[in-house]
Amino acid sequence: MESERPATRAWVLHPDLKTDRHRRDPDAALAEAVALADALPGLQVVGSETVRLTKIMPGMLFGKGKIAELKSRMAEAEVELVLVDGHVGPVQQRNLEEEWKVKLLDRTGLILEIFGDRARTNEGVLQVEMAALSYQRTRLVRAWTHLERQRGGFGFVGGPGETQIEADRRAIDDQLVRLKEKLAKVGKTRALHRAARAKVPYPIVALVGYTNAGKSTLFNRLTGADVFAKDMLFATLDPTMRRVVLPSGEEIILSDTVGFISDLPTELIAAFRATLEEVLDADLIVHVRDITHAQTAEQARDVQKILHDLGVAETAPMLEVWNKIDVLTGDQRTAVEVQADRTKGIFAVSALTGDGLDALLAAVAEAITPPGTTETLRLPFSAGQRRAWLHNESLVDSETADEDGYAVTVTWTALEKERFGRM
Repeated sequence: MESERPATRAWVLHPDLKTDRHRRDPDAALAEAVALADALPGLQVVGSETVRLTKIMPGMLFGKGKIAELKSRMAEAEVELVLVDGHVGPVQQRNLEEEWKVKLLDRTGLILEIFGDRARTNEGVLQVEMAALSYQRTRLVRAWTHLERQRGGFGFVGGPGETQIEADRRAIDDQLVRLKEKLAKVGKTRALHRAARAKVPYPIVALVGYTNAGKSTLFNRLTGADVFAKDMLFATLDPTMRRVVLPSGEEIILSDTVGFISDLPTELIAAFRATLEEVLDADLIVHVRDITHAQTAEQARDVQKILHDLGVAETAPMLEVWNKIDVLTGDQRTAVEVQADRTKGIFAVSALTGDGLDALLAAVAEAITPPGTTETLRLPFSAGQRRAWLHNESLVDSETADEDGYAVTVTWTALEKERFGRM
C-alpha cells in the first residue's frame, strides 16, 4: 500500500505596509492568512509572521536584510512553500523563489488553489479554471501543470519549473477558448433551470456573509440538509438550494452561497458572478455575521462592498444575523442580544443550538409577504410574454382589451413589480 504523501511545509507572511491607508489590523490579517492556508489540504503551516514595510521593493517586495533573515529561518524549518498574504508581481515571485529556493503563492493564487480544490458543480469548476488560467497567464514564469488535471486544485503548489513561454501562452489561450465554449453550454442549461424556477411561486432567500460566518450551519439547521459545514474558510463554494416551509406556512427557496473575503480580487468576483447569481435573483438577502470575531465590523463592511459591486446592495431587502451567540458567555451574550433586539432587522442567533431562530424566521416571513398594491397596466398586443407572466403568477384582477392593447389590473408586491420590470 502506497504511503500518503507528506504535507508541504509552508510559511505564511503578511506584508504590513505602513503607508497603506486601507491596511487591516496585522494580527487579524495574519490569523486569517493562516486560516486560509489551513483550508488547503496537504499543507502544514510551520511558521507565520507579519513583515512590516515602509515601502514595496519593486524587484523583491522585501528589503535585502529581511530577505536574508527569512531565508535563514525558512531553510532551518525546511520550508517548501511561502504564502504571501497580498499581491506579489510575476518578477517579484520569480526573484523570491530563486533567492529562497522555494515555491511561492500570493493571496490570489492561494484562494484559487482553495477554490479549485472545493468547487463541485460543473459551472463552479469552469469558472474557477478560467479565473486560474487568466491569473497564470499574467505570470508566464510557471509551469502550467494544472491544464491536464481532472479535479481539485491547479498545481500552483507543485510543478517542474519553467517551461517555454510561447508554448505556455498557446496552451492557456486554447484552454480558455474551450472553457468558454463549455461555460456557454452550462450557462444555457442554468438559464433553463432559472426559467423553470421562476415559475415556482417561492421567494428566494439567499444566505450571504464572510467566509466561516456559519452560513452552512444555519442552512443545515433550517433545511435539514447535509451541506459540508466545518470551521474552515471557504467550506462552501457552490450555491446549494433547498425548499423550506416557514413556521408561518410560507414556502421559500433557501440558498447557501460562497463566503466572501476581504481583498478578493475583482477578477475573482467576475469569475464567480454566475456562482453568486442566486444572490442576484434573491427576493431577500440574509447577511450572516460571526458576531464573536474580533474583526466582525470589518468583515461586514467587506460583505457590503461585494454586494454593492454585484449590484444588489441597494435593490434587495436585507436582514442581518449575528451568529454564534452560543460562544459568548454571561454579560457578553446579554449585551449582544439586547443590542440586536433594539435594532430593526438584526437578530442574535446560534445556528448551532437554534437559539433566536424563531424570531428570525418570523421576520423572513414578514419580509417576503409585504402588502400588495393595485395598479392598472397598459400592455400592447405585442407584449404577450409579459401578459402571460402576469397570469401565470396569478396577479391579474381584471383585464379588458381595446384597439391599442390590454388594460390589465393587477395586485402585486414591490418585488413582483420589480421582477415584471426586468422582463
